[in-house]
Amino acid sequence: MPASASPAVEDYLKTVYAHTEWQSEPITPSGLAAALGVAPSSVTEMVKKMAAQGLVQHVPYGAIRLTDAGRARALAVVRRHRLIETWLVREMGYAWDEVHDEAEILEHAVSDRLLEAIDERLGRPERDPHGDPIPAADGSLVSEPSVRLDEAVAGHVGRVIRISDRDPAVLRELDGAGVGPGSELRVTDAADPAAVTVTVGDTGRTIARAAAAGIWITA
Repeated sequence: MPASASPAVEDYLKTVYAHTEWQSEPITPSGLAAALGVAPSSVTEMVKKMAAQGLVQHVPYGAIRLTDAGRARALAVVRRHRLIETWLVREMGYAWDEVHDEAEILEHAVSDRLLEAIDERLGRPERDPHGDPIPAADGSLVSEPSVRLDEAVAGHVGRVIRISDRDPAVLRELDGAGVGPGSELRVTDAADPAAVTVTVGDTGRTIARAAAAGIWITA
């Protein structure tokens, strides 16, 4: 199996892609090491290998950017991960806060044939349970303008597009508050440095800023 198909390389590519999916600042080697929980020296060696394979662009101590080939490979991994998460929720009875770690394992094992069968069975979904867009087989994505909830101003009305799945406890809390992809929110107080107050339907909710920073709503 070529190095570019190894689970380690796939994890690196997916992490580099994920860093800039919802904002434009490229990831640094130290940021990549922190995100993956590995030593900076390990990142240095792996980035050199990926650069040699034409998957990333990188200069010493500079940011890491995907090449076209690297982006295509990253999107293939992201597609597997998000389709598996969707399948686990819809078909296997998992809650949305339980699927990330399972998908991290399965994304490296699922064949293209099985993935295609899962996609067909699910009706070609465009978004996963957290609202993240699922790349099509050709790498195309469905996207729309968005703003992070912690950066929205009072009076802003929007529909929740996606919620970061990095913290299962936050997902459970938001689920209990009736906030999820598709929820319509009105920002009623954006001045509190500790929280954002929103109205969901006719109910007021207070969302900690740390949690609000992981929620994107339509712009």
